[in-house]
Amino acid sequence: MKTLTTFASAAVFAIAGGAASAQSITEIAAGDERFSTLVAAVTAAGLAETLAGPGEFTVYAPVNEAFAALPEGTVETLLMPENKGQLTDVLLYHVDDRELMAADFPAGSNYFKPINASERLCITSAAGGVSIADGTGTSANVIIANIEADNGVIHVIDKVLLPGTRPACH
Repeated sequence: MKTLTTFASAAVFAIAGGAASAQSITEIAAGDERFSTLVAAVTAAGLAETLAGPGEFTVYAPVNEAFAALPEGTVETLLMPENKGQLTDVLLYHVDDRELMAADFPAGSNYFKPINASERLCITSAAGGVSIADGTGTSANVIIANIEADNGVIHVIDKVLLPGTRPACH
C-alpha cells in the first residue's frame, strides 16, 4: 500500500502541475501525509485531474485513520480496477460542486446534495462544530474546516462517508 500511495502522490503532482502561488484541492491533499489513502483512492478512480482543475468544489476529506476504520480489506477491494465505479461513487459522495465554507452551513440540520445527485448528506452546524450524517446513519465530524484551495475548499473529516439510505435530517 505504501508503494501505491507514493506512486499516487507522484501522479497527482504530475497531473496537477506546478502552480506557484495557488494550490488546487488535489495538490493540497497530495502534499499532506494525512490524506495519502484519499489521494491513492482519488487517483485510482481517475478523479485527480478533475479535483485539480477549475471549479468551485467542497471536498469532505477523510484522514487516513478514517479509511483504516473501515472493515478490513475494504480499501484494498475498492482500489481494485474492477471496482472503479463503486470507488468513484464513494468518493463523489464526499464532493459538492459549490464552494461551501463552514459559515455557509446554516445552523441546525440541513440536506446537502453531493455531486452524485442520487444521494443526500445531512450536515448539522451547531456551536460545537459541524457533523455530516451519511447513508449509513452515522456521522463524521469536521475536525479541520476551511482549508482554502484555488478551486474550492477542503473540510477534514474523521470518517469515510458512505452512501446508502437518506439520513434523517430534521
